[in-house]
Amino acid sequence: MILQIKRAEYSGTFVDIGQLPEGDLPEIALVGRSNVGKSSLINKLVNRKKLAKSSSTPGKTRTINYYLINEEWYLVDLPGYGFAKVSKVEREKWGKMIENYLQNRSQVQGVIQLLDIRHTPNENDILMKNWLQHCDIPILMVATKADKVSRGGRQKNLNIIKKTLGLIETPLFFSAETGEGLAELTAAIAEIITPVNE
Repeated sequence: MILQIKRAEYSGTFVDIGQLPEGDLPEIALVGRSNVGKSSLINKLVNRKKLAKSSSTPGKTRTINYYLINEEWYLVDLPGYGFAKVSKVEREKWGKMIENYLQNRSQVQGVIQLLDIRHTPNENDILMKNWLQHCDIPILMVATKADKVSRGGRQKNLNIIKKTLGLIETPLFFSAETGEGLAELTAAIAEIITPVNE
């Protein structure tokens, strides 16, 4: 199946799991460190410049943001994790929000975990990956900001990410600036949501 995104709309911002949209449309969630490029990825994926608002202040996304795609499934932007300048109480609150969503939301078909291709995964990245595996949630690993690394350096950095996280498959690389990796990303998303639609 080739995924063609013909329509994308912002569906709402939520701070409580009980407020989330009703119905059984499949959902794919985005997780990643603060400032990893979630909003930029969403905008590139749906070919809209400002559907998801990027913040110049890392850690500002403290809510769960829903985007309805083709009126068939939701892309769900979860709060960025691990931003040091946010209080420990606030970080724990976000953590519980993400955990509640992923554990209790039956519509979740998979999670896209974003990693900055320039950096070795940190403790938070490893914890998130391990926790998703523990919950038996399909994970798609995507290394963002590929345009910031030379073509020669990409494979080296991807291998470091793969080794650090103990992955079997090499993460996809993606650049919101150039669109590199977009076709591979949409194909991978299609594989996650297709079983639900068939």
